[in-house]
Amino acid sequence: MSEMVPIGAFPALAGDAPAAPAKLSRKAKAAIVVRLLINEGADIPLEDLPDALQTQLTRQMGAMRTVDRATLAAVVDEFAHEVESIGLSFSGGIEGALNALDGRISKQTADRLRREAGVRRYGDPWVRLRELGPEKLLPVLENESVEVAAVLLSKLDVKHAADLLGRLPGPQARRITYAVSQTSAVTPDAVDRIGLSLAAQLDAEPLRAFDNGPVERVGAILNSTTSVTRDDVLEGLDETDAGFAEMVRRAIFTFANIPQRIAARDIPRVVRVLDQAALVTALAGAQEAGMQASADFILENMSGRMADQLREEVSESGPVKTSDMEEATSLIVQAIREMEAAGDLLLVVEDSSDA
Repeated sequence: MSEMVPIGAFPALAGDAPAAPAKLSRKAKAAIVVRLLINEGADIPLEDLPDALQTQLTRQMGAMRTVDRATLAAVVDEFAHEVESIGLSFSGGIEGALNALDGRISKQTADRLRREAGVRRYGDPWVRLRELGPEKLLPVLENESVEVAAVLLSKLDVKHAADLLGRLPGPQARRITYAVSQTSAVTPDAVDRIGLSLAAQLDAEPLRAFDNGPVERVGAILNSTTSVTRDDVLEGLDETDAGFAEMVRRAIFTFANIPQRIAARDIPRVVRVLDQAALVTALAGAQEAGMQASADFILENMSGRMADQLREEVSESGPVKTSDMEEATSLIVQAIREMEAAGDLLLVVEDSSDA
């Protein structure tokens, strides 16, 4: 589109010969397109434009009056042609590039580029904060001032805010609730700054090499070892760090832990997903392995017909090798862990006094 002097008014009088399209500046043409789209009910995200462009657009629209049909048709045709000729577009500036590459370049590189360019990390930080669960937001409510906590609760949906409030001690919950009543004078800029600060604070946690803690990692490893190796490792941990050893024992789940970690009502559901041959082998070798309590717990909490059938198969199986027992119980534990991971089973958490 060629640069020409903007025109403030383009009257089209009835009865006149069709006028030639007026020569307009790019700003005037942009104002015409925006006004036309608004008239047609289009939702244009003009707030995404830089403030300077929003200001120029508003002033240009304020300076214009009427546009004749020939000029309008020419502007629309030129706009449509330019849109159709676009093969690929990029979001302007480093901010647009970082948004496009989000999750595809390292967090450290993205943060460094933002600092160098002076680009804020979040468009609307409250979108990010609303996605966080209570385990992330609860420490914020507990450690921030009641004023900040009140703003945070006010920006969350009602269900989310009520859940967080219910997790706080009564006196603190009452103070924050009262502070919410004092937020009517808080400005949008202040809310935005609070959101940016909280989002940056929550994302400032150091990167971790492992997804879970050392207790869970050691417990998972020992779950898959033989009982001899497991007992030997735990004995060594007792000598070097008794507290850590106790936590690892609580994280471990083996065939022997079934009576303490699985609710009796869940046994029928567990049995349905277990390999039948592995279950029979584990039940047959339980007494020799010192885990008869687990076998009895399983048999006592299933239907009488199925229990009698399993007892009959156990009596016919004969002696069980230690290696076969280890393999069978490992398969059973793996199946139970998979149920837990899928949300189909909730293991009972042992108290430290019972560990």
